Amino acid sequence: MHRTMNRREAAPLYETRARRRVLVGAHVALTAATVAAALAATVGGKVAGALVMVVLVLPWCVATGGINASTRGLLELRRRALDERQRAERSEVLARAHRITTGLLFVTVVAVGGYRAAGGDLEAVALPALLGVLVAHWLMPMWVAGLRAQDEPDDE
Repeated sequence: MHRTMNRREAAPLYETRARRRVLVGAHVALTAATVAAALAATVGGKVAGALVMVVLVLPWCVATGGINASTRGLLELRRRALDERQRAERSEVLARAHRITTGLLFVTVVAVGGYRAAGGDLEAVALPALLGVLVAHWLMPMWVAGLRAQDEPDDE
């Protein structure tokens, strides 16, 4: 696994901080589109949603691989495979992702509660809101790690 995380074939995707930001932004957009397509396919019963989801899976997987490669397996490798610096970085990434997700949960509760207080139908928003927060909770550590990854030092 360590060897896989250090392969350089995908390096052009994440060599610079700007490219990593674009990669993480693209991953967030692909994730949102995939979740929307999944909701359209399951809740709306639309076949087009399932087709869109299938089309989005490959670029989503490429973006996921690029982010994971940019972090050198920070979140995928076992703790014993990481050095002290990487362990500290992993702890910081997980703590920051937890704080961001907690804020997102708070905003979601306020928004859904406000929608309900205004007389809105909770059945229409409950599943999309819960699914969105669940997916964000699942992927936030990877996004944070991708944004925090440092540039590789020049070989001189």
